[in-house]
Amino acid sequence: MLLALDEAAVGHWCRTAVDALSAARSVLDELNVFPVPDGDTGTNLLLTAQAALAALERDAARTTEPAWSVLSRGAVLGARGNSGTILAQLLRGLADQLAGQPPADGPTLAAALQKAAETAYTAVADPEEGTFLSVARGAAECAVAQVEAGPATLADVVTAAADGARAALDRTPGQLAALREAGVVDAGGAGLCLVLDAFVTTVTGVEPARTPLATRRETGHRHAQRTDARNVPHQPPPGPGSEVQFLLADSDEESVARMHARLAELGDSLVVVGVDTPTGREWNVHVHVSDIGAAIEAGIEAGRPYRVSVEPLAPVPPPAPVAGTRALIAVVSSDGLAELFAEAGVRVITCGPDGVTEDDVLAEIVASAAHEVAVLPNDSDLIPVAGRAAVRARELGREVGVVPTRSPVQGLAACAVADPGRRFGDDVIAMAEAAAATRWAEVTLAEQEALTSAGRCQPGDVLGSAEGDVVVIGQDLADVACDLLDRMLSAGGEMATLLVGPDEDLGDAVCRHLSSVHPAIEVVRYDGGPAGIPLQVGVE
Repeated sequence: MLLALDEAAVGHWCRTAVDALSAARSVLDELNVFPVPDGDTGTNLLLTAQAALAALERDAARTTEPAWSVLSRGAVLGARGNSGTILAQLLRGLADQLAGQPPADGPTLAAALQKAAETAYTAVADPEEGTFLSVARGAAECAVAQVEAGPATLADVVTAAADGARAALDRTPGQLAALREAGVVDAGGAGLCLVLDAFVTTVTGVEPARTPLATRRETGHRHAQRTDARNVPHQPPPGPGSEVQFLLADSDEESVARMHARLAELGDSLVVVGVDTPTGREWNVHVHVSDIGAAIEAGIEAGRPYRVSVEPLAPVPPPAPVAGTRALIAVVSSDGLAELFAEAGVRVITCGPDGVTEDDVLAEIVASAAHEVAVLPNDSDLIPVAGRAAVRARELGREVGVVPTRSPVQGLAACAVADPGRRFGDDVIAMAEAAAATRWAEVTLAEQEALTSAGRCQPGDVLGSAEGDVVVIGQDLADVACDLLDRMLSAGGEMATLLVGPDEDLGDAVCRHLSSVHPAIEVVRYDGGPAGIPLQVGVE
């Protein structure tokens, strides 16, 4: 029995929560009917919790930064979907109160839960009762009431919070018509209950005895028809048709406030959560919109959006996959890349002088004759284009997922883990995770004088860019390429993928450098890289 919540307990709680969410993911996905019935709440909560745990595990040798800070930053930067982003905000609220403080006892944790619930409400543009937020507040109120009733141990507080969350969850169908009509409790709130039960297990060593979540869909009016959320006759939502999510860097609170106001005009389910990172403050932005381009433009006006994700809001669960009807489509900019992806069994769209349009992507989806299609844009600018094409393809009965690859090397990493034997949604997630784990950089030539993050460049200068930001300016292609790789590998890596342009000597020089300076690195080289780019690199 723990008397205070120390650093080790925080890590144990996070691992226990991940295990609980993993076991219940499919049930939570089935319960998901609000704000849209897209069946991904369990998946998004799990991915967010896994991101928090991964941050803790990467930082296992930390000496100064509190576990709460590491966990909350990992959750915010890795949050997925509406429910995942609200969970990240709740964790950030806890971190704001507990990080850097002595191990929390019962009263301290109760106060932190209350403050965290309050900040979670502020992160949501239009908070609704009967949701994750109501369950969080119910948990916090019961924790505080336990303390006010008399001396309360840590075990007393976490048990009161978990029990309060369950009681609040049971009330959600009476608070939200969509839940009442479907005969289900709120999926996000149900996930939070599992997270709080993990708290109880961590503190007391005993797992709470609960009614299985699958049977809790019988809540609501006593005589209401009991219905599986998957069998509710869904209709396309009248509002926004796409979910847009991105991380925002290089911004400030004033710019974020303007972006928030603009996104509130464009759509709904808006959640914006900020967190401090070693390189400055960043924000996770989530919104449901009809105009994808306008949403992303609002982010660009506020700072530097990255890791942009665009997904159609699918009101109808996909039919059972049919064997042999899955396809991968990659957008490429050179014949060499087209051949490379084609050899991997991927259909390709080669950019012409006028680029690629959503009509081009839609035409290739239709031409594939596949029911399930994953699209690899391989360029940040093409992610929203692919997203719009995916929305239109869904209207034609296709199941389409956009893997947000921002470069060809990320596309190759995604292809490497594609598994047609896996459930389509899981396969898209696996490909997206592989792409996100691949850091990419490129060597280009400056076309005009400009001020970059590495200083001023002149026409003809050699630029080394990492993740789209210029970090090296020089005069020699090989020198800049080797410097760029050294910088990337200083942060770790086991394999480097080289996409070499027409200058084969450049590829030879880089390979020699890697062999000499980084002999442990596995090097994979392909000639015929992206058009107009002497060298592109991926590090995994």
